[in-house]
Amino acid sequence: MQIMVKRILGIIMASMLLAGLSFIVGGCGGKQGSPGGQAKEQKIEFPTKPIEMTVLFGPGSGADLLARKVAELAGKELGQPIAVVNRTGAGGAVGYSYVKEQKPDGYSIVWNSNSINTAYHAGNMNFNYTAFSGVAELTTEPVSLAVKADAPWKDINEFIEYAKKNPGKIRIGNSGKGSFTHLVAVALENKTGAKFTHVPFGQGLAVSSLLGGQIEASSQLPAEIMSQVKAGQVRILAITGEERLKILPDVPTFKEKGIPLTLSLWRGIAVPAGTPEPVIKKLEEAFKKVAENPEFKKFAEEMGANIEFRGAKEFDRFIAEQDKELAALMEQIGMKKQ
Repeated sequence: MQIMVKRILGIIMASMLLAGLSFIVGGCGGKQGSPGGQAKEQKIEFPTKPIEMTVLFGPGSGADLLARKVAELAGKELGQPIAVVNRTGAGGAVGYSYVKEQKPDGYSIVWNSNSINTAYHAGNMNFNYTAFSGVAELTTEPVSLAVKADAPWKDINEFIEYAKKNPGKIRIGNSGKGSFTHLVAVALENKTGAKFTHVPFGQGLAVSSLLGGQIEASSQLPAEIMSQVKAGQVRILAITGEERLKILPDVPTFKEKGIPLTLSLWRGIAVPAGTPEPVIKKLEEAFKKVAENPEFKKFAEEMGANIEFRGAKEFDRFIAEQDKELAALMEQIGMKKQ
């Protein structure tokens, strides 16, 4: 009997000893992990001074107007003002080159777009999109195919049929050779078998030339021709993108009309490569709140833009995919230099 009791007591003592050891080991593991957990949750002190946003196109352009609203609202979220500086030229290369050389600390950002791809492949700069880290995509803008209000074509398919029967007769104005609006018109040829004569202009000149009869159609962002549309001078036959614009509810997409053309101009924020991840995360969170802000949604809608948010990592992947597609189009028109 005594032997049995001793055995039972021995088993109990051994169990208690093992339980105690498990507690100690578990406790030590928790203590070792806690500093790392605290480090991850530790808030960085950013920003502590104003941020500068480089805009690649001129004051009053669609890019500029959207950028200024984004800067205003993001500055409030970050607790520091964001100053907009226009650095124009070479299809965006001037601005990209400036930001690339700035310290990668989050205080110099760029309002970027598909131009990061086109400016590189056109040979305007010797670095590509990998010189930057994406922070967030905020908007997309479809490209519109517009004609004069008194033009004979009431439907995009009528327009395409005419172009196919009369190769090269329709002159389409765009924002410049190798510009995104030019590439979209080339993509339209690829999708339909039509053949146009492409006429490069600045944005304002393309619209005035359309009204003056020097060209039959214009490939432009809706924001650039909205005043003429509202005045009844211009009619938009179709837009790229996946869905209609709220500001142009009666204008169909190419996709609706059986033409699989969805290429749209995207805009977002990028920083020089090497910017610390916590800084990128802080910026990403602020710009996400801008994309969700009703004031910005209304402003973007009036500008003919759709809200389409992508976070930093997804934005980087998206830019890489776009680069391949745009490079192929630029090679087709003989504009791909590298």
